[in-house]
Amino acid sequence: MHVLLVHPRSPKTFWSFDAALALVGRRVLLPPLGLITVAALLPAHWHLRLVDTQIREVSEEDWRWADLVIISAMIVHKRDLARQVALAKRHGLPVAVGGPFATSTPGAPELVAADFLILGEGEISIPPFVEAIEAGRSFGVFTADGQKPDVRTSPLPRFDLLQMEAYEMMAVQFSRGCPFQCEFCDIIVLYGRTPRTKTPPQLIAELEALNRLGWRGDVFLVDDNFIGNRRNVRLLLPALLEWQRRHDFPFAFTTEASLDLAADEPLMNAMTACRFRRVFLGIETPDEHSLAGAGKHQNMRSPLVESVGTIRAHGLQVMAGFILGFDGESPGAGERIVEFVTRTGIPLAMVGVLQALPGTALWQRLQREGRLLQADERFDEGVQTHLLNFVPTRPIEDIGAEFIAAFRQLYEPHVYLERAYRTCLGLGAPSWPQHRRPLAFLRRRPRWRPARLRGLLILCWRQGVRRPTRWRFWHHLAAIALRRPALLPDYLWMLLLEEHFLEYAGLVQQQVTAQLACVREGQPQPASGRCVASPATTSDASEAASDDLVSTAGSR
Repeated sequence: MHVLLVHPRSPKTFWSFDAALALVGRRVLLPPLGLITVAALLPAHWHLRLVDTQIREVSEEDWRWADLVIISAMIVHKRDLARQVALAKRHGLPVAVGGPFATSTPGAPELVAADFLILGEGEISIPPFVEAIEAGRSFGVFTADGQKPDVRTSPLPRFDLLQMEAYEMMAVQFSRGCPFQCEFCDIIVLYGRTPRTKTPPQLIAELEALNRLGWRGDVFLVDDNFIGNRRNVRLLLPALLEWQRRHDFPFAFTTEASLDLAADEPLMNAMTACRFRRVFLGIETPDEHSLAGAGKHQNMRSPLVESVGTIRAHGLQVMAGFILGFDGESPGAGERIVEFVTRTGIPLAMVGVLQALPGTALWQRLQREGRLLQADERFDEGVQTHLLNFVPTRPIEDIGAEFIAAFRQLYEPHVYLERAYRTCLGLGAPSWPQHRRPLAFLRRRPRWRPARLRGLLILCWRQGVRRPTRWRFWHHLAAIALRRPALLPDYLWMLLLEEHFLEYAGLVQQQVTAQLACVREGQPQPASGRCVASPATTSDASEAASDDLVSTAGSR
């Protein structure tokens, strides 16, 4: 059996970082971890080939080679998912589709042509699918029936199937699920409120595999809330620290966590000792009324500004997500987000507009209230530029205008350079050993190859010569090099990201303006049926960039 695993293409998003990745010779931020986990669940005697269409298109030779096509997709991929299914069927191949999109909306028109649907988490739904294929069945729906697998049984992902040099980061996973009850979030719908974790030896084995394959640098722990099960995280971190020390700290980690991390000093210290460098927080809004209405009570236990400062003071760079469009939101919400981001100095602040996801408490409430809207197929869903898919409590034109204004203000070059600079100077000193050797990063960065040097030179030309921010650029760069030299690669990476954000700001204005024009032409009518769109929440941090990051059902 020759099985072609296809990862669909996503549109440009906040997290795609296209312009920045192009400068450093990379194609994609993150690999499709869910798809290579699915690969590990398939029989060893099956022959597998993975095509990430973010890197290259499926070739005619790929289609001829295959006996079966398996596609895992999120909402953000639904347009290209339909294209890939059509191509596979044109070549006479049976198609199986899984992932969050299929799991949450199995009746979606994009899935009609699929021969098999694999719903829920793969550890449960893949085995009966394999049995059906080997028994010669030509169609079927395989579901976990609401069961949540013990992730301690999850196999080692097939990292060997990846074209690793195309990615900026690698991805691993420790836990699934989140203990909180945010109204808009589908994580608890897909993965439950009881965080299930792998064992420390499991995660270490995944890192060993990456290390053997020659990976060095950044690794994203794609958990939607890494600290959701603190007891097991505390068991993991000593083993992770020992492994990092033994291998001379080859990896730097990024993850997502809830804001209450700020209240756990020992945990923050343990994370930075293991070389965790960045954490994404779902702050959502500085408006307490909106937080309470959305069930985001964990963000109300201590002052938001103080919590962000505490986490940064312990050596973790803070990234954050913000949402416009909550019920009862008062005018000026976008301005308040800009003010908060400016005050806290968060460099990567993702702003998006609230969307109702199928199955969430928000979706169910809006459905009862008759406020859901039909999806507009003219616009890509699952990206941060997509406007609300329900009737808001204040004019959608105001929300859209605030969204455009907020994004432009946050990524205006002078403003962004200042935030990146403040972040580096304000970071506490992490405790992993390399930070005590000022020029160690020059020796430890084998990935600063010619493409990166070329990107650095282009960056210096654009930001240090052509733009009005040139003097600020050189001043901040020299100050970081002299005062925090170990953070120079991180600072340069943040500056590279500005190249993407400048392009993306134009896309935000273009797409949001187009949608507002459609609203003015005629407000869509409330829909009692399906509307598939994705909220700009913490889950987007890896969703937009990487796709299905946990199992057949994907991540986020």
